[in-house]
Amino acid sequence: MDMEERVVGEVLVVRPVGKRIDASGSADFKGKMVDRINRGRNLIVLDLSDVDFIDSSGLGAIVSMLKTLGKKGELRIGGLKETVDSLFRLTRMDRVFRIHPSAEEAVLALAAAKSMAKAPA
Repeated sequence: MDMEERVVGEVLVVRPVGKRIDASGSADFKGKMVDRINRGRNLIVLDLSDVDFIDSSGLGAIVSMLKTLGKKGELRIGGLKETVDSLFRLTRMDRVFRIHPSAEEAVLALAAAKSMAKAPA
């Protein structure tokens, strides 16, 4: 699966190219994302604004990203279309992931959370 990547500050923004994250590309997607995480990218925004469909394999790949990050990083999701948003709500993944209306808002929220965590008490 092809992805577009850009870095905003310390945040890696990843946008899958294509309308679907399904069994045909989810293993490749997962592998690429785990590689980014293992190379030290621990603040990630997944921009799903172009994605119309995610199957169980695709959802599993996204969950795997979250597990790989663990406590050493954070994953935010932005730009869900209605069909994908419904999937996240139906599977209760909206309670697992921090979801924002857009990738840009996710980046801002993640950067703000990071700076607050660094602030002295």
